[in-house]
Amino acid sequence: MPSVLWRLGTIARATCPVTVVEVGDAIYALAEALDAAGVRARGAGLGVREILDHWDAWQPVLGGLARDGIATAAIARDRIEWLPAVPEPRKILCVGINYRDHLFEKGGGNVQLERPFAFVKPQSTLLGHERTLVLPPRARKVDWEGELAVVIGRRAKDVRRDDALGVVAGYCPFNDISARDWNDQPVPGVGMDFILHKSFDGFGPLGPLITPSEFVRDPQDLALRLTVNGKVKQDSTTAQMVFGVRELIAHLSSVMTLLPGDVIATGSPSGTGHSRGEYLADGDRVVLSIADLGELETRVRRAPHDHSI
Repeated sequence: MPSVLWRLGTIARATCPVTVVEVGDAIYALAEALDAAGVRARGAGLGVREILDHWDAWQPVLGGLARDGIATAAIARDRIEWLPAVPEPRKILCVGINYRDHLFEKGGGNVQLERPFAFVKPQSTLLGHERTLVLPPRARKVDWEGELAVVIGRRAKDVRRDDALGVVAGYCPFNDISARDWNDQPVPGVGMDFILHKSFDGFGPLGPLITPSEFVRDPQDLALRLTVNGKVKQDSTTAQMVFGVRELIAHLSSVMTLLPGDVIATGSPSGTGHSRGEYLADGDRVVLSIADLGELETRVRRAPHDHSI
């Protein structure tokens, strides 16, 4: 039988994380759906990361649920509080300057990069769909960067380029928020602090859901658009990446072991706020849409006690 599209994510229920599955336009609590189908949960838990730890076993189970239909009641969308699609990734690996137009925007011109430039973000940066990004008092130039995130589903070390997509569980929208005023004065001989200016709490919206790789025909052929208050700021395609998903996985896995639940943010195209002299402000609404993966919305607020601006 043909596969039926399903997606995986996490919501909050009474402050506790609950894994959900989307089939069609409906969201279901996974535990309830499994119970109704008479399927016994595998492993120690039903969290997204536990599912990713046993992705090869869970993928056909979840696909079967979608194909056969879910008998439990759907969760009303207006009652959902989204958590990051992967609430506790083992690593968040981010790739910088990975779109040709963004490289030009940054003044790189025709620079030929020999290998990807990467950095990490902590778990505390993660923010769910439709949640509020509180602008930190210590940052005045907070910027957006819409990106395709890759969610790893199989342990990977020294993966060949041609085999790289085989370790991917799925894909998700990601916004690599940055405090540009924190890198206005790079240290001579050292450069900018690429970690701290991207590591404030909430600087990594991720979600709403993971779309399994089986439903993404080509990760290098996805339209990406980011708007702020309905105005288009970024409009590109993953075909513009300098290093594609295959190359990124091969390169990163040559340095470190990639583990199930790791997230790789693959870089952002041109149209960032810093290039325009525009920055996020109180009341802004940011929407990142990626073809076949859905929309990630972030609401922006300035901390009430912040008098820095």
